[in-house]
Amino acid sequence: MSAEYCRLAPGHPFHGIYHESEYGFPAREDAVLFERLVLEINQAGLSWLTVLKKRPAFVAAFAAFDIDKVAAFGARDVTRLMNDAGIIRNRLKIEAVIDNAKRLQAIRDSHGSFAEWLDAHHPLTKEEWVKLFRKTFRFTGGEIVGEFLMSLGYIEGAHVPSCPIHAKVLKRKPAWAAKPAK
Repeated sequence: MSAEYCRLAPGHPFHGIYHESEYGFPAREDAVLFERLVLEINQAGLSWLTVLKKRPAFVAAFAAFDIDKVAAFGARDVTRLMNDAGIIRNRLKIEAVIDNAKRLQAIRDSHGSFAEWLDAHHPLTKEEWVKLFRKTFRFTGGEIVGEFLMSLGYIEGAHVPSCPIHAKVLKRKPAWAAKPAK
C-alpha cells in the first residue's frame, strides 16, 4: 500500500484509524496477530475497505480471535459462518482460519506465542517468509504474507518516510528497523 495509502488514508473513516494506529506498528498479543492474519486472508481478492468495514463482524464471528475457541470450531460453526452476512462468506477462507487456529496452538506449544515464532524466524526475505507461511499455514500467498508482515512491522514499507506516522512506527521499534546482530 505505502505511498498511495499514506496519501489517501488520513481522515478516511475506516482507513484513517487503521493507518494512524495499527498499520506497521509492532504487536505481540496472539489475538491481535491472529486477527491480522485472518483479515489479510479474507482480503484476498477484495478491497481492504471491505475488510475494515466488516471487521466488527469478524471479531464477533471468530470469538474475538481467541485461538483456542476458533480451533474448537466444528461443522456447525462453519455453517453458521457461511450464513453470516457480516463477514466474507468463503468456505475456503473460513476453513483456513479454523485450521490456522489449530496450527497456532501448535506454534504456541513449540515457541510460547505467535510473536515468538515470528521473532525466531526474523529476519527473512519476503520470499523466505512466504515459503515458511505456505509450509505452516493455509491460504497464505505472497500478498497475504507480505501485507501481514508489513502491517506488524516485520518487513518495511507500511509508510513512506515522509508520512508522519512513519516516525511514530519507528519509535515503537519495528522488527525491520532493528540492527542485525553481529
